[in-house]
Parts: sequence; structure tokens; C-alpha cells
Amino acid sequence: MKELVLVRHAKSDWGNETLKDIDRHLNERGYEDAYLLSKWYQKNHSMPDLIISSTATRALNTALIFARELEFNMVNFTLEKKIYESKASTLLSVIKKQEDTKNTILLFGHNPGITDLFNELSKDVYFDNIPTCGIVSLGFDTNSWNEISVENSKLNYQQFPKEYKN
Repeated sequence: MKELVLVRHAKSDWGNETLKDIDRHLNERGYEDAYLLSKWYQKNHSMPDLIISSTATRALNTALIFARELEFNMVNFTLEKKIYESKASTLLSVIKKQEDTKNTILLFGHNPGITDLFNELSKDVYFDNIPTCGIVSLGFDTNSWNEISVENSKLNYQQFPKEYKN
């Protein structure tokens, strides 16, 4: 059994027009949401085997907040340039090349790729838009990342900041 947890980066700051898009930081709400959702994840789910993050500052900051809350072993924390501005097919290729010894992967990335990948792999639910700091988890009835597909997937859970705050 494999579990893929997709996390869209938390809300980012648009206030500094001199920054490149890849360098944008989290805003105050982004930090709050990342802390809330990382604590929720830590309380309700087991430790992931691998964290993969986009190199974009906002995604990396979100991933690092989760790693800190989880007291995650950073040896299993990976940065992947391909995640930034990627299509679902690129994200899927990043996932499929992971070692089969890793059973649970948290992937921190961006829309539209995160939402598109989820919709491509899910037969249970469709999302128009996974919100910032949204978490969606799919389980796959396989022992190999290379064999994950819509046919062997099931929705494990979803958690969005708005739901958690209510």
C-alpha cells in the first residue's frame, strides 16, 4: 500500500513586486495555516517516509514548517526543481521514480499541477481547486510507486484550512 499526500503551498505574499514569482514568501495567513495544518497532520497521521518539496520559497517554507512540527528526519527531505510550474504528468513522473521502500510521501507544490494530479489519480472526488495549504491524501493498492494509477486509488482524507478553523 502506498500513500501520496499532496499539499499545496500556504498563502503567499504578493506585496513585493521586485521579487520573482519563485521567490515569493508566505504571508501571515500562510504561516498561520501551515502551522495549523502541520499540527493537525502530526496529531492525526503517522510520520511520512519522504517529503518532496518544490524549490519555490513559498512551497519550501510550507514544507519546512511541516517538517519541524513532525520532527522529521531531514535526511528524507528532498527538493525537486521540476515541481515548480509543472504539469500533472511531471509531478507523476517525480513520484513514480521514488524508492518503493518509501510508503508515504508528502509532496509540496503548486496549482494547477497539484489539483490536476489529484484529479487525474482520484476516482472518488473531483476538485476544481485545492486551496492554499490544502491537504489531500490518496492511497494506492500497490507496493510500487511506478504502478500507482486511478484504477488502484482511493481517497484517504482531505483537510483544508477553512474546514480546520471552523
